[in-house]
Order: sequence, then structure tokens, then C-alpha cells
Amino acid sequence: MSLPNNRLGLIGMLLIVCCLGLACGCDRRDDDLAGQGQAGPPVAGDTLIWGSIGDASTLLPVLASDSASSDINGLVYNGLVRYDKDLRIEGDLAENWEISADDLTITFHLRRDVTWHDGAPFSAEDVLFTYQLLVDPKTPTAYAERYRQVAKAEVLDPYTFRVTYEKPLATALISWGFAVHPKHLLEGTEITKSPLASHPVGTGPFRFVEWRRGERIVLEANSDYYEGCPYLRRVVYRVIPDLTTMFLELQSGGLDYMELTPLQYAMQTDTPAFRRRFNKYRYPDSSYSYLGYNLRRPIFQDKRVRQAMSYAIDKQELIDGVLLGLGQVATGPYKPGSWPHNTAVSHYPYDPKRAKALLAEAGWHDLSGDGILEKDGRPFEFTIMTNQGNDKRIKSGEIIQRRFLEVGIKVKLRVIEWAAFLKEFLEPRNFDAIIMGWSIPIDPDGYDVWHSSKTRLGELNFISYQNEEVDRLLEQGRRTLQEERRKKIYDRIQQILAEEQPYTFLYVPDVLPTVASRVHGIKPAPSGIGYNFIRWYVPEDKQKYLR
Repeated sequence: MSLPNNRLGLIGMLLIVCCLGLACGCDRRDDDLAGQGQAGPPVAGDTLIWGSIGDASTLLPVLASDSASSDINGLVYNGLVRYDKDLRIEGDLAENWEISADDLTITFHLRRDVTWHDGAPFSAEDVLFTYQLLVDPKTPTAYAERYRQVAKAEVLDPYTFRVTYEKPLATALISWGFAVHPKHLLEGTEITKSPLASHPVGTGPFRFVEWRRGERIVLEANSDYYEGCPYLRRVVYRVIPDLTTMFLELQSGGLDYMELTPLQYAMQTDTPAFRRRFNKYRYPDSSYSYLGYNLRRPIFQDKRVRQAMSYAIDKQELIDGVLLGLGQVATGPYKPGSWPHNTAVSHYPYDPKRAKALLAEAGWHDLSGDGILEKDGRPFEFTIMTNQGNDKRIKSGEIIQRRFLEVGIKVKLRVIEWAAFLKEFLEPRNFDAIIMGWSIPIDPDGYDVWHSSKTRLGELNFISYQNEEVDRLLEQGRRTLQEERRKKIYDRIQQILAEEQPYTFLYVPDVLPTVASRVHGIKPAPSGIGYNFIRWYVPEDKQKYLR
């Protein structure tokens, strides 16, 4: 689950270690609901220990592009708006707003009861500063593009912020869900050297306490939070790169939450003892996994080759063997069942004969008789990289490696620690192919991932995909507000991606979180289970971490 990130992170899951909590002097509102069963009214206290395979890279949202960082930041910071449990936009730091009749101007009216974690008052100046930070060419951020569409941003008074666009932008309102940064701490500093990258100061429900890199991040409840203090006294994100080790730690009582592997969910947790101690949840993830090809590499520049590789992969085999049936085939970048998803695109069923024919058509033949294809004296060999700790990606890579060999493609699978994977390979584009995943946004605007202008260092078009029609459609789609018209645009984009296969789209997994049964207040909804995280609580007689 992407914890409480109705607050707009990128993606994913969190990180963690255990630590005794300190009292925060919090009082919660009486109208909060009690959660599962009849456990009495919610009470404050206890620590939740959360397991994650990866550490954060930075705790400055403007610099973060990984899911671990984004999810931590989602607890520390707020945006002006956010998604509610039903995936509708609601106010966060903005109490309300007006949109002009021509859809070009949004006027936000900000909350007056918000302070930064250091006690400084929050104001519209912070929002304007964040906008300026995002569009500053000196800021190495992946998120600038939407804010560069702004013609004018202005502070009307301390609690009123107005933004005007050059043209209508479909994602204009929700883009202001991006974390607001503290002007009084960042103004005049070099953003890449700011101490806030490791000691953040936000307005969110949890304050930063400690970060031991590679081990844990500790947060504590913010007693001054505008929605009231979270019930949980502390949240400790524990970094355990191996999921088997993480599961053992869960069973031994060292964790309260983790996302189970399909094997763990289906085979290792169906016991009376586990059911007494933990609750399991299952729902389709808003993410997909893919095999992405570095299109700067000559070997991948013929679309027939990429199509052949997609035919060579048995996606149902991946779902059955890796996910144990707990997922579905991905055919594009949108969630099956969502309005942007195009069901009519090519699915590339497993067809090794078709794969071999396409490879031969592209000039690849086994001339030496060793089973490996060659072209212009070069064997068809390359390396697939993925990150350590993600068993689903590693197992998928092993199956793909075997299937590729059957059609004459020799693949080396390389598994790399997450931080090194990002810094040394992904960001500098130093890879042949990668098995990765993307969160699927609620809005279909994929400009940052697919537009040809987004291939620079720090941007998200890692594979260097370029297509003039896709560029034009992406630009058109983000300027169109009517859903019916947008549907036609994004259907066409999916048709092109299906034809060109810059990714082999693999699968949409189910999310399989498990939470200690002593934790109450969890209410599954269309957005998942993390939307109301500040209302999770532990009854007093079940609290474990007491001072």
C-alpha cells in the first residue's frame, strides 16, 4: 500500500525499525470511528513498526523520485489538495478554492490553523516559494513540467494563493497536491545541499525524529496537526532488504506491517496462529511491472525486436508462477477497469514461433549453431537489471531469462542494491534493460514518463522513448478537460505503445498487506487502506510499546 498517500507520493511502500515511543500530548476529536470490531473509543499511544525493502533517498519531496522517499514525505508534508478514500479531490492545506469559467485560474483559500513542525506559521508565501522552487532550472526535479504551464502565480494575502495557466490543464488542480516546502528554511539555500534532505520540517501529521541510513526512519505524532494528533505515537520504518528476513521478523513480533509476497499470502499465513495476530488484505494495486528497454542501445531500436521479446514472454506464467495467480496481465500503463484503460490494444500472447519469425525478419539468425542469434557478427546478448529485495521482479527476471533463451536471446540477470541501482545505473541510463514498476496515477497524464522532452538526468523517461505522435497526444490530453475526449486520446496513445513496445508490460499485481491485529481503525476503501492512517489506533490494553 502506498501508506497515506492520498497526499500525492510517487509510488509504493515504506521503510522501518523499532523504538519506544514518547508521549506527544495528543487529543483526538470525538467523531473518529473505532475501526474493526468493538474495541472501545480510539486512544493515543503505541508505536507501529513498518517493514520496507528499500531506504529513502531524500526527504525533500522536490528531489525525491522513489516510492520510499515519497511515502515518508507524505507523512511529513502536506499539499494544498489530496485524494480522499473514494479517489475524489478534497482540500488539504487549502480549505476551498474557485476555478474560473475559462478553466485558467484557480484561487486557493488556505487554512489558518497550520504551523510548520518548528512552530513557524504556514502561509501562501510557502506555496509561492514551492512553485518557484519547482520551476527553477537549478532544481534537479522530475516534477517541473506541470508547473511550467503556469503563466502567473501570486500571493493575494497571507492565506490566499492564485495561479493562472496559459492554457487549460486537466491536471492543474491535483498538481497542487505536491508537498509544500518551508520558505523560511529553504530560501537562499542551495536545494541539493539543504540539511532538510535528511532532517525534514513539514506541516504533516508526523514529525521527523531520526534517520539511520539503511536501517530506519523514525517519525512521531504531530500534536499540532490541523486534523488533530494521530493516535499512533510513533511510526518507525524499518529497512529490511530481504523479504524472507522481513517475514521472519514479522512473525517474531519485530514488525507490525509488511506487504506479503504471493507465496507468503497464499501458503505461509493461512494458520490459526497467524490469523489471531495479523489481519490480511487484498486488492488490485495501482501499479504495474514492466521490462523496459534502453532505446539508446542499437540492439533495441527495431520495434520488431521489441515485439518479438514481448511474444517470447509468457505473462500468464509470470502471474501463476510469481504472483500465484494474485494479479492480472498488463497491456499498457493504465489500471484494468479504470476509465483510461484501452481493452482493445494488442495483448502479445505467448507465441515463441511468432517471436522467432519477427527476429528473423529483423535480421537475427543463428549462424553458428550454438542456439544464440547473431546479426552483423554480434550475438544477441544483453543484461536485465532489477533491484535487490523485490522477489517478484527477481523471479520474473529468471523466468524471462529462460524464455528468451528459448528463442535465441542470451540474457544475464543482475540484481543490485536499491540505492546503487538508482544512482549508478538508472539515473545515468547505464543499463540495457530493467525490470521495474510504476505507480498508476488516477489521472492518465503520462507526460513525464513518455514525452520525448523528459529524457534528461533526473527525469522519468528512463528508456529514452521518442514518438512525435505520442508527444502531440500527450500535450493534447493534458489540455483537454472532457473525459470522453480524453478517453479517445489516451486510447490512441495505448495503441501506439502496444505497437512499438518500448516496454513489455508484464502484470498488475494485487496488494497484499498484513497488519498486526492489535491495530484498529483500518477501513478498506477504493484508495486502499492507508488513506486514514492518522486514525489507526491500538486499544490501551493491547499497546505494546509503552514508556
